[in-house]
Amino acid sequence: MQKQYRKIEVIDSHTAGEPTRLVINGFPELGDLNMASRLEILRTQYDQWRCTTILEPRGNDILVGALLCRPQNPKAAAGVIFFNNEGYLGMCGHGTIGLITSLHFLGQISYGNHLIETPVGDVTAQLHQDGSVSIQNVYSYRYRKAVQINIPDVGVIVGDIAWGGNWFFLVENSPIDIHYRDAKALTELCLKIKQVLASQGIYGKDNQEIDHIELFGSHPNANSQSFVLCPGGAYDRSPCGTGTSAKLACLAADKKLAAGEIWHQASVIGSQFQASYQPSDEGGIIPTIRGTAYISGQNSLLIDEQDPFRFGITAA
Repeated sequence: MQKQYRKIEVIDSHTAGEPTRLVINGFPELGDLNMASRLEILRTQYDQWRCTTILEPRGNDILVGALLCRPQNPKAAAGVIFFNNEGYLGMCGHGTIGLITSLHFLGQISYGNHLIETPVGDVTAQLHQDGSVSIQNVYSYRYRKAVQINIPDVGVIVGDIAWGGNWFFLVENSPIDIHYRDAKALTELCLKIKQVLASQGIYGKDNQEIDHIELFGSHPNANSQSFVLCPGGAYDRSPCGTGTSAKLACLAADKKLAAGEIWHQASVIGSQFQASYQPSDEGGIIPTIRGTAYISGQNSLLIDEQDPFRFGITAA
């Protein structure tokens, strides 16, 4: 008798070097509530499906997952829930660019503007004729300016706390050069910063965890270069869409970047996003991030019920 497998169908892409795995079929049904409610259902009832898709032996620590969902709004192109090796993300800029590129690859959307529902609000994405994607992200703002923390073996570091769809601690002048060859040292520094923030009870609004750390330095062909440590301890190969949004919110608050002016943000590997913003009536900004994703795979993940690691390799 031929063995039967359960299947998860995915489209793999990368945006400026950062991978996205879009799940198009095979996950449990989550109903028709909003994306935030469906995220909670996935988190509390079906988290093993995230683990199956993202963790080893099928995935890896840098992979970001995106679950394609039916939108509530009939005018929306899609709903999406983002996740990674540690848990769930409210919004993901590079992942949304990968989502739009993947939907176009599947023939589900054409060039032009598309509404996407996320757990933290609706975003508008434009697929350009050259294949690049612009995302009008969620409302972004700086929460606290110039927060000083003392890092063991490093000294005092000053950073801003800002929201760009996730919570960030942004350090303007990295004590370590932003370069791919120094990724290990940069990761270790960011982990120390994250640990100190948690130990000192420094949070985002409403005591939300600051789960992204962002360091900045100079770049010869961009306005700045960044290193972003994501939840789970992996660093972003792209310039990070939500991180760039948080950066723009700080620049706008300091009146260092005018509305509509283009900011070129380079990543640790040198890939770039173009970014700009418009002021918001709420006091923060509405950022727009533009980048390009590339399709890298169309796969069926197979689940063997006899496989002891069918739901991924976990610490539990």
